[in-house]
Amino acid sequence: MASNKWVFYFTRELKNQIGYSNIVLTDSLNIDISTLNNLLRLRRRLVLFTPSSATNFTFKIKGNVLSQSEVSQINNINTTSKIRDRINAIYAKGCYIVLDNDFDNYVFKNNLILIDSLLPEILSNALIAFYKDGIIKLSAISNKLTLDNPLKYNQSLNHKFYEHKLKRFLSEVALGMMPGTTWTGLYDGTEGYLVIKEDGDIVCYHIINRNLFEDYLLENTKFETPSTTRHGFGAIFTKNNELFIKLNLQIRFL
Repeated sequence: MASNKWVFYFTRELKNQIGYSNIVLTDSLNIDISTLNNLLRLRRRLVLFTPSSATNFTFKIKGNVLSQSEVSQINNINTTSKIRDRINAIYAKGCYIVLDNDFDNYVFKNNLILIDSLLPEILSNALIAFYKDGIIKLSAISNKLTLDNPLKYNQSLNHKFYEHKLKRFLSEVALGMMPGTTWTGLYDGTEGYLVIKEDGDIVCYHIINRNLFEDYLLENTKFETPSTTRHGFGAIFTKNNELFIKLNLQIRFL
């Protein structure tokens, strides 16, 4: 191949987050030391999947019927971990939450379905594991879903359903899938990614070694709680005499 294209990879939004475009190298792995230091310094605050109102998941509250005073009491919880505390308060009342088909953004929903038809349900259960159970790392959430098997997969033959589907989602996000733009599954022609690890080592992932790339993403990402006021989630609301709550998805590098 005459000209391989490599990108120093942190997130697909590197340009927006640190002010310049992805560093593209042609047939070279060299990078100036000042740029490398800047990337290492900024690594921890880089987001893989950026939240917006489009990334809200709507959940229906089922089980016991909550009174208006109970709803107000839960919505008034304002601790530093208020969303987690609100979700646990809902469960403490004998209720539980399940994904509703009504998405804030149907482009995002369809993008997920394009990647995997059950990905909306898988990610909704991943969000419950994060917001209710406090599991942060994507690898730990994958293990939790495998153990609980909320989608009732036949795991008797050791198929890694949840791990595989979460990896594929992370990979598609890394390679360009954005929640508000129709995703075709086509990539930009990048030959590979150079990932700067926390210890400063640079690891090369050629696109043909996608399995290694996906392993890296699963092991080095975590869920995070975004701004509730900016993205409009985290409070119980009523629609058609039923109660709902929205949870938002944000994924950051460790």
